[in-house]
Amino acid sequence: MKILVTGAYGQLGHDILLNLAARGIDGIPADIAEFDITQTAATEQFIAAHQPDAVIHCAAYTAVDKAEDDVELCRLINVTGTENIAHACQKINAKMVYISTDYVFPGTGDTMYETDAQTAPVNTYGKTKLAGEFAVRQLLKRYFIVRTSWAFGKNGKNFVKSILRLGMEQDEVNVVCDQVGSPTYTVDLARLLVDMALSERYGVYHATNEGFCSWAEFAKTILQKAGLSARVNFVTTEQYPTRARRPFNSRLSKENLINAGFQPLPTWEDALERFLAEIAGE
Repeated sequence: MKILVTGAYGQLGHDILLNLAARGIDGIPADIAEFDITQTAATEQFIAAHQPDAVIHCAAYTAVDKAEDDVELCRLINVTGTENIAHACQKINAKMVYISTDYVFPGTGDTMYETDAQTAPVNTYGKTKLAGEFAVRQLLKRYFIVRTSWAFGKNGKNFVKSILRLGMEQDEVNVVCDQVGSPTYTVDLARLLVDMALSERYGVYHATNEGFCSWAEFAKTILQKAGLSARVNFVTTEQYPTRARRPFNSRLSKENLINAGFQPLPTWEDALERFLAEIAGE
């Protein structure tokens, strides 16, 4: 079994490769140094040369605010790049695991979004990731579309690292309290994505650590577990404007995941403790 991982040097790709190695599975790392996913010929040549059984597609434009002013590049990477990966998988009959996002939903209400809920992204990043989903569905039959949220891992920038830094530099931190979702540890997500790639249970899934919290509640827990005394000021989205609109409700239902027989991820609190222990050993 050979699995190719795009975005191999990002936080999720990094943990997928570690998971593959731990299982004795041949993992093929691919990032911009190997080929540019926006180039059709280069993408097809690299994937055809390695003949993977599956491709886990983590590479993406993820700078949500910057995307509002960089629409063309965001679309080129997230839509054209995904189309190129899907075409390449189609040509060699490889499975494809596409990493999508809670941002494909409008983020209204307070109930969990099922996998077949109405999509209506509120920002450029979400719109391009949804277009990527459509490309995968259109071109392939052997695919997994996996929507996740609020990712954090050792090998990248993320909210947990930012809060830890601010907690050491400042006495108080302002964090929005009216956006709710599920933090997701890339180590846990990586395990699930590899489980999927090894299976034939194709479809659309939501995959996050269990439980919900606001960004402010998440920040407060991070500081408490790290033993930092900085105070978290709960502020509204209106009080803390950003270039891109964010969904207020990112609660994702894992019913499809459970029904398909995949093992759900641990709680986000448990994941956070393990992550803090992981980075403490750096």
